[in-house]
Amino acid sequence: MNYNETLEYLYRQTPEYQRIGHAAYKEGLDNSLALDEIFNHPHRKFKTIHVGGTNGKGSVSNLLAAILQESGYRVGLYTSPHLTDFRERIRVNGEMIDKDYVTRFVEQYKEQFEPIMPSFFELTMEMAFLYFADKEVDVAIIEVGLGGRLDSTNIITPDLCIITNIGLDHIKYLGDTLTKIAAEKAGIIKKYTPVVIGEIGNTEVSQVFIDKAKSVEAPIIFAELFMNNFICERANNKLILKSENWPNLIGQLNGPAQEYNARTVLTAVELLPELGYNIPKEAVYTGFANVIDITGLMGRWQVLQLSPKVICDIAHNSHGIRYVVERLKSEDFKRLHLVFGMANDKDVDSVLKLLPEDGLYYFTKASVERALDENLLADKSTNYNLKGDTYPTVSKAVKAAIKNADKDDLIFIGGSSFVVADALQLFHCS
Repeated sequence: MNYNETLEYLYRQTPEYQRIGHAAYKEGLDNSLALDEIFNHPHRKFKTIHVGGTNGKGSVSNLLAAILQESGYRVGLYTSPHLTDFRERIRVNGEMIDKDYVTRFVEQYKEQFEPIMPSFFELTMEMAFLYFADKEVDVAIIEVGLGGRLDSTNIITPDLCIITNIGLDHIKYLGDTLTKIAAEKAGIIKKYTPVVIGEIGNTEVSQVFIDKAKSVEAPIIFAELFMNNFICERANNKLILKSENWPNLIGQLNGPAQEYNARTVLTAVELLPELGYNIPKEAVYTGFANVIDITGLMGRWQVLQLSPKVICDIAHNSHGIRYVVERLKSEDFKRLHLVFGMANDKDVDSVLKLLPEDGLYYFTKASVERALDENLLADKSTNYNLKGDTYPTVSKAVKAAIKNADKDDLIFIGGSSFVVADALQLFHCS
């Protein structure tokens, strides 16, 4: 098999949740443990940091990877979903996994893993662990896929756990309240292992984390309390962060909620030296200022074009969209155009009620099975006084928005990582 044939095999043999949703979801750790046995526990050959939460996991993971890389470590980075290339999920020092390695992995091991019938995520996670071991990384940042307690990645024994925040998402699997979701996310907290909580949330949610940490004797640090003198400003498409230990820290990521992600990462950075890591201050400044260039991160308030200005962001639930709407208010534009689509398993109404009524909408459907039909989305939107037309593809929606927009207008593309993925390819981003 060549690389493209290998990918098709993976999608066919181990259906991907990103593409088809519930049918690809496999609960529990049995498959992951069985795969790990086949490959002789490769994750035990390097240090790990585990990153969970509802939103912000990718930004936090990439920031940490950039900082550790600039500190002189050889860093593995495992994240999901990918946007334009499967290999985005598995990187070492910012470089994507080799196509040949993906092909060889499947050809060499398929007779061993096929009887287990793993999910796409379970198998690609083990591929990442083996790749990191073969590349002799010093440390790998491992992003949780879905939930925490029963997530495939929860077989690792990390040096540090991070939980960014809690919002209502994946309620079919994780529960229909914030406390139920928090309990699942808290499942990554390990015995004696420090855990950083990015956003406190309400008192019931924070108590879930406190109780779990206490039960396993894990030190728990709330970033909002740890860095309570934290100030954030925005200027020239940059984030300017100020705190006692980090004056005038410039962040390349300046999108919605990045100040919360930054505070979470800085809290982790101050804890890591206690765990044996050497992190020079200049590495932190360089990592924040160049994270996109260092790791290849995409889709976070990414400017795709300047005239008219086109911005995309992968926020896809009410917790994330709330920050997007606030961020849009700070942009300078004559008219707002929104190319918008969602996945069919999301709480659509909780998102639509947050969106600005004065925008012109281009309701669309991404090129995955999980995408919500654009006509259904438009119908629901009338309940919230959102007006616009429907387009069967993201390409047609984006082209219509650009055609209708004046140079002083703003076009926002989002609602789903799948919509953003389709749009990135139009702008030749990869």
